[in-house]
Amino acid sequence: MNQYGITDRLCQLGLMVMCALPFAGANPSAFAQQQIKADVPIAFNRFYDYDELSATMAALAAAHPKLCSMHSIGKSEQGRELWLLTINNPKTGSDLSKPGMWIDGNVHGNEVQAGETVLYAAWYLLEGYDEVPAIRELVDANVFYLLPSVNPDGRAGWFRDPHTPNSNRTGLRPTDNDADGLLDEDGPEDLNGDGHIGRMWRPDPNGTHRRNERDPRIFERVPAVPGPDGRIMRGKWSMAGSEGIDNDGDGRINEDGEGGYDMNRNWPSDWQPTHVQRGAGTHPFSFSETRSVGDFIRAHPNIAAGQSYHNTGGMILRGPGAPYESGNYPRADLGVYDALGKAGEEMLPHYRYMVIHSDLYPVHGGFVNWLSEGLGIVSFTNELWSEKRITQNGTNGLPDEAARMRWQDRVLFGQTHSDWTEVDHPEFGKVLVGGGTKYSRRTPPPFMLEEEAHRNFAFTMFHASEMPVLRLNEILVTDLGDNVWQVDLEIANDRIIPTRLAHAASKGIGLPDFLSFEPGEGTKVLLAGPATNRFAKTFDPVEFQPARFKVEDGIKGRSISTFRYILASDGPPSGTFQYEATKAADLTIPLEVVVE
Repeated sequence: MNQYGITDRLCQLGLMVMCALPFAGANPSAFAQQQIKADVPIAFNRFYDYDELSATMAALAAAHPKLCSMHSIGKSEQGRELWLLTINNPKTGSDLSKPGMWIDGNVHGNEVQAGETVLYAAWYLLEGYDEVPAIRELVDANVFYLLPSVNPDGRAGWFRDPHTPNSNRTGLRPTDNDADGLLDEDGPEDLNGDGHIGRMWRPDPNGTHRRNERDPRIFERVPAVPGPDGRIMRGKWSMAGSEGIDNDGDGRINEDGEGGYDMNRNWPSDWQPTHVQRGAGTHPFSFSETRSVGDFIRAHPNIAAGQSYHNTGGMILRGPGAPYESGNYPRADLGVYDALGKAGEEMLPHYRYMVIHSDLYPVHGGFVNWLSEGLGIVSFTNELWSEKRITQNGTNGLPDEAARMRWQDRVLFGQTHSDWTEVDHPEFGKVLVGGGTKYSRRTPPPFMLEEEAHRNFAFTMFHASEMPVLRLNEILVTDLGDNVWQVDLEIANDRIIPTRLAHAASKGIGLPDFLSFEPGEGTKVLLAGPATNRFAKTFDPVEFQPARFKVEDGIKGRSISTFRYILASDGPPSGTFQYEATKAADLTIPLEVVVE
């Protein structure tokens, strides 16, 4: 049975029926051409636990051995493999010779649809390669590194054990969250046996809430205003916390469950200790999962773009994560992020393009901050799913509790709500236990999962398509007389992302680009360096080694850079230019002067 009580076989039959029906008024043959004929059919109207996710990844790699390989980059705290798929066409070059895109998800264990979204990306890239020309072009020109679950322990525990929508966020290394010297000693209990961790309400004559008269499933806050008799109105119920008991006798409930640290606070850029940033660990890369990811990424400097999927809220997030960097993003880099992020807003209904620290909250030691600020990789975090998609009734585009209950009754047939059940609690006496299941808030319903995955995949592929691609624009050769020649070499980057971010250039992050010239017989390099453009009267020759010099700023996005050479040659000069960029494919340009 799956999470909504429907057998997988019925889900598959339903999917087959839906796929067999063309849209009303559509040309059936044209519609059929849009369907990918998959070697590995995967249902994206359900969620996969860690073992299922791993097996599906292995099936994709086995079905596409010429394009895909699968290997573990490390182990989780509990010994689970961190499975990574590398998608690359070796016929067009090795993976390290091409711009790379890192795609991951599920760094927080409860953010499960992030795993399906990365899986969908791998599936579409592989299955669409032979059928969708745009996908073939992307795979031939780039390499994709996909890690569906950064936190396999948290994912496995979320599917296996009772949880709320907000747990199991952490990794599962035992942690002393309440500073009492004990580890993981006071987690939740499923008191009503429904397989989820709900809420507890206890009777209270001076309570803060009352039950809604029309729908008693809803507990609503009583306004703190005088009633008809002049007395402050009181409810009959008070919240008693999440479902569980006080295991360690400290007067608190569920304050020290499994784990308790946050892998998205454990990265080097602006890492802060736990008294500043909760869950940060003892030092950067102090968790086996983050250390494994960090080792892989640092060993692949060709990675030019990064995408990390989380949930929830419908957000496209970029750095900086903390105010200390707010003034340090150069204008050129902001233009890159804005062009990509605003395109994402068009592609993802109800998503907002936001800055982490100023539009959401400060994050110290966050992953995309490390990619952007520490490594010079253009990176986003997408917070998957927004409840703005479920109904138009509510406040500020979000459903209120009554609207949410109507949605789950009418559309989900009540499957994401557990009825309130009276249980005997050892501290509180009789309490009501129930409410939303772990599928009730942060995850899309299965029938909306594939659309959510595809739209986010499409945005990520747009991001990938804008990684730098270099081409020769033009070579202009001028005979200056006395066997001296001027050569103006124009190199273009038609994509949005530069070969080196301005922030990386200013901070000395990573390697600069290099431009070299191998002279032909009888040709000698006298001077070389960048010029403003082909019309410039002067240029800025490098001081040393003009045959191979650094291009610190790289080639900016959607621009043409001009490099001027002064060559000595008895006849028309010859040789070969080589432009090398860590985050773009190298460009080889022969110098061939035709004398008419």
